[in-house]
Amino acid sequence: MNMNATLIGQMLAFALFVWFCMKFVWPPIIGAMNERAQKIADGLNAAEKANQDLQSAQANIEAELSEAKSKAAMILEQANKRASQLVEEAKIDAKAEAEKVKLAAHAEIEQEANRTREALRSQVAQLSIVGAEKILRKTVDKAAHSEMLEQLAAEL
Repeated sequence: MNMNATLIGQMLAFALFVWFCMKFVWPPIIGAMNERAQKIADGLNAAEKANQDLQSAQANIEAELSEAKSKAAMILEQANKRASQLVEEAKIDAKAEAEKVKLAAHAEIEQEANRTREALRSQVAQLSIVGAEKILRKTVDKAAHSEMLEQLAAEL
């Protein structure tokens, strides 16, 4: 065998092998590599989009949380104001009730004082009559002097 013929045969076989690989083997491998590269790029894009969505969601959460805190503070402030109003209303009602009780007590005391004065007047009148009878035993006439005693009782 000649070395030149073997070398040319090997070169032809190698060229045929390269052509076969380029025609039938390389396109599926390149397609799979391109598909894999596309999937990786899509995954990176999806991860980047998810990261942006996460950041916007966190910003929304912070905004809603601050809004909820402000609403809670406002509600708490309104509740405190209402509680203060209720306390003030209760104080006003209590003062009004105390004033009513005080006025009723004064009226009752006044009535009792008037009753006591009337009772005292009648007792003083009776004592005056008794005293006058003792002093003027024979000259006092109840029927004749009753007008004078009534006048005396009214003056007392």
